[in-house]
Amino acid sequence: MTRTVIVTGGSRGIGREIAVGFAKKGYNVTISYAGNDSAAAETEKLCKDNGAAEVVLFKGDVADEKACEELVKTTAEKFGQIDVLVNNAGITRDGLLARMSAEDFDSVIATNLRGAFLMSKLVTKSMMKQRYGRIVNISSVVGVHGNAGQANYSASKAGIIGMTKSIAKELASRNITVNAVAPGMIATDMTAVLTDAQKEKINSSIPAKRMGEPADVANAVLFLADENSSYITGQVLGVDGGL
Repeated sequence: MTRTVIVTGGSRGIGREIAVGFAKKGYNVTISYAGNDSAAAETEKLCKDNGAAEVVLFKGDVADEKACEELVKTTAEKFGQIDVLVNNAGITRDGLLARMSAEDFDSVIATNLRGAFLMSKLVTKSMMKQRYGRIVNISSVVGVHGNAGQANYSASKAGIIGMTKSIAKELASRNITVNAVAPGMIATDMTAVLTDAQKEKINSSIPAKRMGEPADVANAVLFLADENSSYITGQVLGVDGGL
């Protein structure tokens, strides 16, 4: 039986690495993305080249409930079932508390936390019916420790941890696991703009003395999504080099 995964925010960076990781395992892969068509097309090609059974691209905002409903419906109709959901979609609107607008707070919560809630709720019905499912939520080290200038982002990622633990308790008896991965500093497009001096300062604060790679996060997600991880649920796996 070919398994099916939905990866939100899957067009680039960590999301792309996760999608390609599932492709290498022969999954049907649905990639949702908000706006970057060329990046999504590139990820689609990478998934096909790396062994995906089939690939579906879906353009939509996970903060929009109707878009989430259409994403799940499209995937279910195409593949017949949904086995794994990876809630990876996320945005940042950084700023110190005194200068952060309510709109910047709300938009981050809407995408990062509400989007994960909507997607989890929508896939749960079919997962419960088939008595199998894996939900992996992408949190962050700042959801555990906080970070100056990221009250909104930290709140969204801390909320994901609480939601993960709660949903895990609700669904465990149906053979559905719900876990979170909390990345630390990962080398992505966002960190590529840092100067060498900034990177050196960051690396010096990490016990492993380096940033992680998107593959480090993807490997953790694939582990938690595996059929053999059935007795691991409600957990938060830090991928942060000991930070």
